[in-house]
Amino acid sequence: MHFGVIGAGQMGAGIAQVAAQSGFTVTVQDVKDEFLARGQATIEKSLARLHEKGRLTETPADVLSRIRFTTDLQDFAGCDLVVEAVVENEAVKADLFRQLGQIVKPEGILASNTSSIPITSLATASGRPERFIGMHFMNPVPLMALVEVIRGYSTSDETARRVTDAARAMGKTPIECNDFPGFVSNRLLMPMLNEAIQCVMEGVAEPEAIDGIMKLGMNHPMGPLTLADFIGLDTCLSIMEVLHRGLGDDKYRPSPLLRKMVQAGLLGRKSGRGFYSY
Repeated sequence: MHFGVIGAGQMGAGIAQVAAQSGFTVTVQDVKDEFLARGQATIEKSLARLHEKGRLTETPADVLSRIRFTTDLQDFAGCDLVVEAVVENEAVKADLFRQLGQIVKPEGILASNTSSIPITSLATASGRPERFIGMHFMNPVPLMALVEVIRGYSTSDETARRVTDAARAMGKTPIECNDFPGFVSNRLLMPMLNEAIQCVMEGVAEPEAIDGIMKLGMNHPMGPLTLADFIGLDTCLSIMEVLHRGLGDDKYRPSPLLRKMVQAGLLGRKSGRGFYSY
């Protein structure tokens, strides 16, 4: 299979790595060579770690030989499946899929790794809604088993079958759901993180205590505030806004503290500070 990935950031690099480990021929595109170089370095580091632990059957060089990096979208013309993993912005994604719909061969499937943007809306932009689907990988992609497979309004059974087969070939467990705001993963997760942030704002407990209670009491591997920092508070805010707008219920209203921290540039791990310092 010729597998395409758009975006060489944390998610895109992870998806490309797993696809290449599965024996797929992979093309990765980003807008600048420096982004591609950073993505390649991420993949090399991850493969080296897996190799050291004996969890890689081939050498890292063998896996990397199946990945090609490019800044040109035209290089996706022959792809069987293209997964988009760019910034979580509907206008940017829709514009990208309008272009891809003209470039990728007619039988090729287009997929979005979006965590909350409506699949049906992006499918319409692509001009091939029956061959469009959501493939929501979990972070970090090389380690997490789940792929949330989201059918749009017009996604065909054949498209869903081919994508679940591809996910299984990548060593993942695909689980299907329908196209509602936040799908299943973020509809359940984000309100929990948002509530933890409300607890900080209302002085219910210190961040360490909130995380400690959820880790020890609910057996969560990571506390909700640590997880929010890991995801990025700006990403959490944008997903809460999608839920609030899409479902129209005040229980999805973003915490004022979350909004204030994003305004202050305290985005979590990526900015060096969120609920904790890094």
